Amino acid sequence: MALNLEGKKAVVAEVAEVAANAYSAIAAEYRGLTVSEMTELRVAARKQNVYLRVVRNTLARRAVEGTDFACMQEGMTGPLILGFSMEDPGAVARVMGDFAKDKKQLEVKMVSLGGKLFPASELERLAKMPTKEQAISMFMGTIKAPIEKFVRTLQAPTSKMVRTFAAVRDAKDAA
Repeated sequence: MALNLEGKKAVVAEVAEVAANAYSAIAAEYRGLTVSEMTELRVAARKQNVYLRVVRNTLARRAVEGTDFACMQEGMTGPLILGFSMEDPGAVARVMGDFAKDKKQLEVKMVSLGGKLFPASELERLAKMPTKEQAISMFMGTIKAPIEKFVRTLQAPTSKMVRTFAAVRDAKDAA
């Protein structure tokens, strides 16, 4: 369905707003996917709070202009689906990577994170990034480790003394 000028402006504004707030983006070629497969991809993306949109390349170039994803403009050729991670930088990579394993027709073309463009081979690395909750738990574990070691060090002489007394008691009981 052809869009009029107002419709095109609305699409550009919507994608630009999403791109301005997104953490990472992926562009993938979807040639050969059926409608039901695309619906399956969209459902999986919605569960992970990933924004997916098939947009004409000229409109997509205008939408990402002035955002961290402007580096993707030159590579926008062919039928592309754009995916933006809204909460977790690795979410879009996990969704598209998992889907691409089953459906070979979905071919990732570009990966963008932090204003830098990466080749499609970096998809797996981005997918392995920890989620927000995982990163917080790793950070808390790192903060907690020195304190735990300090407490164990303070406790060691006392527990050693108790073990020594217990060994002396056991030796006297045995004699």
